[in-house]
Amino acid sequence: MTDVEQRYADGEETPLLGYAALATTFAAGAGAFTVTAWRRGVRLPDSVPAWDVVLLGTATFKASRLLTKDKVTSFLRAPFTHRQREGNANEVMDAGRGTGLRRAVGDLISCPFCTSAWVAGGLVGTYAVAPRAGRLVCAGLSAVVVSDWLQYAWSLTAQKAEA
Repeated sequence: MTDVEQRYADGEETPLLGYAALATTFAAGAGAFTVTAWRRGVRLPDSVPAWDVVLLGTATFKASRLLTKDKVTSFLRAPFTHRQREGNANEVMDAGRGTGLRRAVGDLISCPFCTSAWVAGGLVGTYAVAPRAGRLVCAGLSAVVVSDWLQYAWSLTAQKAEA
């Protein structure tokens, strides 16, 4: 741990250099996308309809939860995280493991709020380059959110019927 990390963390390890590497990677990816889109003559939309923002937001929410909390995607997180506990609705609570960049990646991929910026970047990029495909992917992920709500409603109804 560097002196700056030690002073920042107040005794707890905070992988600031790893976080900086991830932020740089994100910014570089956004910049590369922008330059590539500009060179290929991609015309970005003048505005984004409110419905598309809702669709993108709902899809970002679901994809972020799937990547960071779903049991089935644990294999993606396992090299960078360790299981803390089981959560509700078949979700799991993972935490970053190791030090440095490994820990920073673990912190990123175990936090749906943190991962959502990366997911939104990918979905918005897809929407900008191929709006129809972007909407279709977002509609699929949003359909899963609606299904989740219906599953919760069904479970709640079943519990009340048994009581």
